[in-house]
Amino acid sequence: MPQRPALAIKVENLPQARPQYGLAGADVIYEEPVEGGITRFIAIYQCRDSARVEPVRSGRLVDPEIVEQYGAHPLFAYSGAIRPAVDAIDSSSLIDVGVNRAPLSAYWRDPARYAPHNLATSTAALYQYGVGAHAPQTPPAPTFTYGPLGSGATPTSSVHIGYLYSDLTWTWRQAAGVFFRSYSDTGPAGLGDGGQITASNVVVMHVDMYPSQWVEDATGVRENLLTLTGSGPAQVFRNGAEISGTWNRPALSDTTSYLDSAGQPIALTPGQT
Repeated sequence: MPQRPALAIKVENLPQARPQYGLAGADVIYEEPVEGGITRFIAIYQCRDSARVEPVRSGRLVDPEIVEQYGAHPLFAYSGAIRPAVDAIDSSSLIDVGVNRAPLSAYWRDPARYAPHNLATSTAALYQYGVGAHAPQTPPAPTFTYGPLGSGATPTSSVHIGYLYSDLTWTWRQAAGVFFRSYSDTGPAGLGDGGQITASNVVVMHVDMYPSQWVEDATGVRENLLTLTGSGPAQVFRNGAEISGTWNRPALSDTTSYLDSAGQPIALTPGQT
């Protein structure tokens, strides 16, 4: 494991943003429902790098609550946000390496796409700025438990997640040993740097979601808030099987744990989650 902090980058997931670049290099990717039925990714890097991550988009109020479990001072890259979200980031343990803090050289525009769906960065540039900003070069503690598939798992061939504007399915392919992502309306979820979005583990957390008081844009839609402490149902999909259980996170400073029906940690398989 490199001696450096976790780096989280906000990546857009509207159809205009696809195919995205750099997701294959992330260790963990969160897909969060933001507002108006759309989702965005938080791509978290630590073990590997990506020379091009695109498109980088704006932050949300819940981002610090998701990311701050990844070490004492994880880096956070994003392209602007409404004032309450910026305040939430500034008051958190995250180190801001967003477009308004990092040097211009850390970000660039892709001429093959139109704004705002064309902002790109690289993990190397953001880590370099993090060093200059005196970010502690300490890796986060392990987030997940890894091990063989235990008893109590149910064979499954696919996982369907019905977001309003991101209705998607993860399909298990035994020969490749990973789940492949596709959309109900456009088919395979491609990557700009080649191939398809895949995952060794797909974790589904069931959480309470409710609109905040904060308006996100000119359409009047409000940002969502998510209840990310306490506990709730969870499903872990790995090796063509499903393990049902619960997620548990007593406080935002704690790492989310995933427990089976017996209260034991659910082991993941090595690879992207």
